[in-house]
Amino acid sequence: MEYTVIIYEAEEGGYWTKVPALPGCGSQGETIDEAIANTKEAIESYILALRDDGQEVPVEHSSVFGKVQVAV
Repeated sequence: MEYTVIIYEAEEGGYWTKVPALPGCGSQGETIDEAIANTKEAIESYILALRDDGQEVPVEHSSVFGKVQVAV
């Protein structure tokens, strides 16, 4: 399985992540590589918990990300 991971720079240093297809799933790390590795573990734990509870595992569908500039 493959999931999109969004990586944000944390104000206090390091990085934090979220996985849009898995609500509430994400992690953090001091480096991007560490944040991604920690997120991979979080995804695996998330999926195992869903399976243990007898719930369906979400499958990510194609998505497009973009930026929008606004004048406010």
